[in-house]
Amino acid sequence: MIPVFTTLARLLATESAVALVTVVGVRGSAPREAGARMIVTAGGDIAGTIGGGRLELEAIAAARAMIAAGTESFAVRRFALGPALGQCCGGHVTLGIETIAVARLGEVASLARVEASGPFETEAAVAEGAPVRRRLVGAATGDPGADLDDGVLREVFGAAGRPVWLFGAGHVGRALVLALAGLPFRVNWVDERAEMFPGAVPGNVRLVVAERPEELMPSAPEGAMVLVMTHDHAVDLAIVHAALARPGIGYVGVIGSATKRARFERRLEELGHAPERAGAFRCPIGVPGIRSKEPAVIAAAVAAELLIEDEAARAAGRRRPPPLVAAVGRRRRG
Repeated sequence: MIPVFTTLARLLATESAVALVTVVGVRGSAPREAGARMIVTAGGDIAGTIGGGRLELEAIAAARAMIAAGTESFAVRRFALGPALGQCCGGHVTLGIETIAVARLGEVASLARVEASGPFETEAAVAEGAPVRRRLVGAATGDPGADLDDGVLREVFGAAGRPVWLFGAGHVGRALVLALAGLPFRVNWVDERAEMFPGAVPGNVRLVVAERPEELMPSAPEGAMVLVMTHDHAVDLAIVHAALARPGIGYVGVIGSATKRARFERRLEELGHAPERAGAFRCPIGVPGIRSKEPAVIAAAVAAELLIEDEAARAAGRRRPPPLVAAVGRRRRG
């Protein structure tokens, strides 16, 4: 996933023209979905991917030829992913390839500013050999996509990203922030101690310093995932208590052992949570089969599970993941 117009604007600062390759149709099995995009320069440098292999090589060659022709244009290319292409997916992919000249840098920069604000939808009437002129339709709520039908190209750019509220800037918190970089999540990283945050963080991370972090939970949006891994068990409990009391939060993770889990269950019941709510968490969190306690390994396992939960929620058409409360343990099993 790349910020399309931000990347185009950056490249057009030094290139006279670039090409944007978009998967606009898929039938059967294919390496990428409709809406996957790749940007190609005249020299053959690329950003993004439409799936690799011979399909991508053919698309790059076509894009470079169109740039070399020296005019802004649009072309449709259809590929059967079979023996003739040296691929065995068995499906069919339709690509839209367009060239964009530096003269349109202002237009591209304008769309880059819209892209930075969140997902949006565009529409364009397209024809072979003519430039693509997109019309901004408005904000979008779906995933990035593209559809070409009867000469009309409808697209969604950008991704909303699942909100993740990460409490704690210790070793695992730092590793998890890095593991989530480039993934479809928007991270609010919270700690009481400003000095614990590193000097630079990924672009999808916002730093929040809060003396009483549990008081932030009422402002967490519906569908947010909450991960609690602070330096203090009492603070952890206060955040979990607030998260479980917040309607719409479907996923809460707490760092700790099985002993800590049992203690938290008892305390949460004492704080007024029904037994099924107080005990509705798993320990440990993360995809199964990984036993290492290294922070980076724990973070990779947690990131993988967050992706699974997020994709399941999107597939089911829900704004939030299933009502699962999970505990991030020190990779302790049983």
